[in-house]
Amino acid sequence: MASFFPMAAPAGLRPDIGITCLGSSRRYCSQCCQHTSLPPPFSDFLGIAFLGIGLWAWNEKGVLSNISSITDLGGFDPVWLFLVVGGVMFILGFAGCIGALRENTFLLKFFSVFLGIIFFLELTAGVLAFVFKDWIKDQLYFFINNNIRAYRDDIDLQNLIDFTQEYWQCCGAFGADDWNLNIYFNCTDSNASRERCGVPFSCCTKDPAEDVINTQCGYDARQKPEVDQQIVIYTKGCVPQFEKWLQDNLTIVAGIFIGIALLQIFGICLAQNLVSDIEAVRASW
Repeated sequence: MASFFPMAAPAGLRPDIGITCLGSSRRYCSQCCQHTSLPPPFSDFLGIAFLGIGLWAWNEKGVLSNISSITDLGGFDPVWLFLVVGGVMFILGFAGCIGALRENTFLLKFFSVFLGIIFFLELTAGVLAFVFKDWIKDQLYFFINNNIRAYRDDIDLQNLIDFTQEYWQCCGAFGADDWNLNIYFNCTDSNASRERCGVPFSCCTKDPAEDVINTQCGYDARQKPEVDQQIVIYTKGCVPQFEKWLQDNLTIVAGIFIGIALLQIFGICLAQNLVSDIEAVRASW
């Protein structure tokens, strides 16, 4: 952010003492750190945008007028992703930008510690995911099935499930029969829904010749023999398909995570270096 205010003088450093006591090279390094140790201002704006989208979505669903409804949804509310990511981006962007621009060591230390905690959590999650692969698979299966039950309860969750099944060409957690957990799609005799023994349209195989999505293509799909099911719907589960996608794109995924980790380490080191420079100059006053 400091790079967007090239004429602004540093708030805490006194040029006459800083240059005399520490030398021009150290002061130049400190100014360079100011320009490079913080996330650019668009991270603040992006964080605010994510928060705004999340709050707008909750307002459209009536959550803001009835806060207790947050816990009513049985499955995962995708709006939480926007709120959490937006909140973290805004906090980091604010602490890093303002801390470096105003040479506020408290904000810079907060930025460094907060970023360090995020890095540690990411590293821990990666190690645990590798060590406890079977447990992670079981939790993913439980998570998907829990959201299958709540498929019709929230439009955002419904869109997320539909996107996942269409993208990975899958149906349910481990197969189409997982949709028997949903009250609208189960095959019990007491189910009067037209969707009984069916699956959502996102489970249907796509016909390239069709321009319009047939939302009724999954009706009665699970009443057909398995051989016939494979013609009209995806029969593979989303958990195995996700594993296959991860194996096929392991290099890209690993590269992205390593790149993010290096950027986080770089930000922590530069923030700490700037704090050291500021404290060294202030100690010489």
